[in-house]
Parts: sequence; structure tokens; C-alpha cells
Amino acid sequence: MQIAVTFRHMESSAAVRNYVEEKLARVKKYIEEPIDAQVVLSVQKKIYHRAEVTMVAKGLTMKSTEEKDDMYAAVDLMVDKIERQLKRYKEKLKRHKGGNSGTQRRVEKTVIAASSVDEGDSGPEIIRSHSFFVKPMSVEEAVMQMDLLQKDFLVFTDDRSETMNVVYRRKDGNYGLIVPQGR
Repeated sequence: MQIAVTFRHMESSAAVRNYVEEKLARVKKYIEEPIDAQVVLSVQKKIYHRAEVTMVAKGLTMKSTEEKDDMYAAVDLMVDKIERQLKRYKEKLKRHKGGNSGTQRRVEKTVIAASSVDEGDSGPEIIRSHSFFVKPMSVEEAVMQMDLLQKDFLVFTDDRSETMNVVYRRKDGNYGLIVPQGR
């Protein structure tokens, strides 16, 4: 497991770094693949200690953020949350052992400035563009991945039909699924 710890608005501490590494070592038992973890520890307004982690392993990305008045307590809560997410993920995988027979697709995400669209300029101004691969998965797996990423929607390739779909969180707390229809 590779762990990168960043300190913001606080002194770098070997004791805290070792504590984070020791606590995150607990999650190795849930995923056998190599795990990359980015941890950001920060202090805001000299009171709130914030621990944030983004973990990537086996095509799965998980995020957790916790705030407490003590850094060690924030780290404990953050690791507990990641551990719960991984347990839930592993249990769902056991229940739904689907095959990933499809191929990955490359998707490009582009962020466009709202002002360039509103003012009627000659063309929209692109702020950022990012491309990534979309792995085939079931609808249940896509919902779980969306929850783990703490996102409102997720674009994915359906592992059965191999079509590009979108799952999203509705305002009433339920989930919606957009499936494109043929011509």
C-alpha cells in the first residue's frame, strides 16, 4: 500500500504520519490489489482538525472526510468510514458475482465556463478537460461506486448490454437510470 500524507495549515508530524499509516493498514484485508491512498490532514480556524482520504484500488475509488476537534479522533473516524465502505463493497461483490466480460471505454469529461454560454459568445470556453476509462459494471455496482465516490451521477458501461448508461441520485433520495435507446 502506498500512502501519501499531506499536512495543510499545520506542522508536519512523524507521529501523526505513522498513526495514519498504521490505521490505514487495516484496510489491506479487504482488497488484495495494490492500493494508493492520498491523505490530507488540515487544521481550520485552529479548532477543526480535518482528515481526508482518497483511495484507489482495483478500479475502485473511495473517499472519506471527517472533522473533529482532535486530529487522532478525525483519523480514526475517517478510517472507520473507509473500512465500512470496503466491507459493504466486498459483501455486495460476493452477493452479485457478475462477469466483467465487456471492454473498457474511454470517456472525456469537459467543464465549460457558464459565463461563455450565457453571454452568447462565439463558442463556449473550456475550463478543464479530463479523459478516463469506464469499466463495465452492473447497475448495482454503479450505484455503489457512485456512493463510494460521493457523487450525484456516474457514467458507466452496462456489463450485460455493453451500452453507456448514467445512474444518478434523485432529489427524493432514490436513484435514476438513463439507458440510451437505439436509433
